[in-house]
Amino acid sequence: MVDNLNQINEILDLIFSYGSFWVYTVIFLACFIENLIPPFPGDTFIIAAGALVAVNRIDLVISFLTVVTGGILSVMIIYYLGKNRGYAFFKKKNYRLFTSRDIDKSEIYFNKYGALIIIFSRFIVGFRSGLALVAGIGRYHIMKMFIYTLVSYILFVSLLYYISIITVENIDRLEYYIRTYNQIVWPLLILLVVFYIIFKMRNSKRNVR
Repeated sequence: MVDNLNQINEILDLIFSYGSFWVYTVIFLACFIENLIPPFPGDTFIIAAGALVAVNRIDLVISFLTVVTGGILSVMIIYYLGKNRGYAFFKKKNYRLFTSRDIDKSEIYFNKYGALIIIFSRFIVGFRSGLALVAGIGRYHIMKMFIYTLVSYILFVSLLYYISIITVENIDRLEYYIRTYNQIVWPLLILLVVFYIIFKMRNSKRNVR
């Protein structure tokens, strides 16, 4: 998988020869795919877009809207699948790792804390897609989901653009920080998932007894 910032910049440079429209298209697709196929490096494409804005190769407003639209569209697709397919499916199956009771709890949590969860969801690497799915399964209100997701994207993309623009002359250093961050975060997320599975399996055995 391409997660190297320099590699992405080289790809975008190559695409520029076909016109800036195709650069926006690639950025859109990258942000769209990121939520559907994690851990696709969508954030790295956003940073690359910010760097291109800094050197006046692409438009700030158009690229920003492209990133936000691609991301929100895929989030809402995941949410829709959770709401229209996931709820009935998981309720019926009542899996050990995601029981019918867990679904009821998620519905309660999202009704209470949905705004905070969704607004900060873009900043929680590794859980973004899962939170959108759970929000759908928990039947969170669709307009609230859209509005808070939009707020989340505006905040997150603004931050990445700002960082990218002010560090454009030190892009190698920025790439180093991204790589280090990913090397720390993803192993921790894997450990959390493993601990969650162990916890749920033990709980289910106790309940059987």
